[in-house]
Amino acid sequence: MTSEELNIAFQKAFEKACNTKIELPPDVMLHFYAYYKHATHTEGFYTPSGDSELRNAFKLNALFQVKNLTSEEAKFKYIELVNKHITDV
Repeated sequence: MTSEELNIAFQKAFEKACNTKIELPPDVMLHFYAYYKHATHTEGFYTPSGDSELRNAFKLNALFQVKNLTSEEAKFKYIELVNKHITDV
């Protein structure tokens, strides 16, 4: 798969995930979050923001788990996650 094909597939997977009505468990949502942020945030390490320190801690932990992936690997993982969990769109 070329870089352009990967980006197109990633964008389609993102749109599918955004439009789903399926309620996913929090741990799966954290995987979506971490893969997406790692795939799209290119300047250094992304730090979650928000009002809930506990929620930010879970997000930060998820980001640490994917920190060794390349942006391309994170996109592949995100696409795989969408294909595995989202079947309604």
